[in-house]
Amino acid sequence: MTFLVPALFIGMMALVAFLVTKQNDIGDKHKIEVVDESGHFINKLKSTAVIEYVTAKSNYTTAKTTFIKDGYDYLLYIPASLDGIQILGEKKAGPLTSGKIEDELSNIIRSQRLAEAGIDTSVLSRAQKPISITAMQITENGVKDAHSYVAMGIGFLSAFLIYICLFIYGTQVMRGVIEEKVSRIIEVVISSVKPFQLMLGKIIGVGLVGLTQFVLWIVISVALSMTVGTALLKDQMSAKTEQVAQMQRAAAPGTSMAATTQTDPDANSVMHDIAGIPVVYTVCCFLFYFLFGYFLYSAIFAAVGSAVDNETETQQFMMPITLPLIFTFIIAQNFMINNPDSSLSVWLSMIPFTSPIAMMIRIPFGVPAWQLGLSMLFMVIGFLFTTWLASRIYRVGILMYGKKASYRELAKWIMYKE
Repeated sequence: MTFLVPALFIGMMALVAFLVTKQNDIGDKHKIEVVDESGHFINKLKSTAVIEYVTAKSNYTTAKTTFIKDGYDYLLYIPASLDGIQILGEKKAGPLTSGKIEDELSNIIRSQRLAEAGIDTSVLSRAQKPISITAMQITENGVKDAHSYVAMGIGFLSAFLIYICLFIYGTQVMRGVIEEKVSRIIEVVISSVKPFQLMLGKIIGVGLVGLTQFVLWIVISVALSMTVGTALLKDQMSAKTEQVAQMQRAAAPGTSMAATTQTDPDANSVMHDIAGIPVVYTVCCFLFYFLFGYFLYSAIFAAVGSAVDNETETQQFMMPITLPLIFTFIIAQNFMINNPDSSLSVWLSMIPFTSPIAMMIRIPFGVPAWQLGLSMLFMVIGFLFTTWLASRIYRVGILMYGKKASYRELAKWIMYKE
């Protein structure tokens, strides 16, 4: 799975991109019979690759009973008053299909009403042309592109990976402790090593496995992305070259086709934004917060595993542990991603239990060095304190059987002297 996950992920993304770009070619085409009693839309509805409009030759009453037999998927009924427009079909019309029809009808009737008011629709169309804004950042080296959308994507992806993997590897540690405790293997092992050494060894062992997987995933994913990206770009350029050649053959002699050979501006923009992100810096920060976030939470998971006899009993302890992660991830999606420098975002990136997710949201947008250093320091201190606290529970809990531990009982275990 270490080698398959990147390939599966890249393959999934490529498949999604293919389906999105080819949806008009592979989607089902809907034939729609139109009964237009208003007369506003006769011969004005334009068929597309997925929707074909055909004007009905009969009235609504007749068409309603015959459109399915005539091979139509839906019947579009437009009353003279334009109120209560309906689309009928044996199957429910999907929201995408209904939305496309609504947009088509709205555009046609809007153009007609503007024309009746003496307004030139072409002038209005030019006036409504959207304006593009480029976010810029002032730095010591001058003004540079902020790459806001790419930073948002990288920050969210990094936070999501840490969020998922803290659960996966932390739970793996907890299950390992429960398994050794229930099978009584722990009684043999504990005669050779101290409980703290055993807990730390289990945490570090699983953590290094996770870190190794992440490093390999990053390397393999980058390599596969570059390979797939190069292949797609080559195919795109080949298609453009063929298109230009056809246009040149159809054009008059001496006509210049230089403008048509330019590279796609959207592709150039995306590549430019990705190149503007400090990849090495972001990856190093990601590995730090993944590693120490894992150490912090897995120590708590190990303590929980030592305090119970089966996985069912862990539920009473899991919610307080996972709540900071869940809260931060929800806040990150709805608030932090748009306000990376707010007071709430800064404080969440300082608290060890929330900083692995919060700081990875902020880092692609740029974080002051003192905030990053302070957050890392708190992360290390939090890991050391949590590990010490968990070891106090672990040393007693791994040898306790048949008794459900409560929070009061855990507090007693922490206070026990050596």
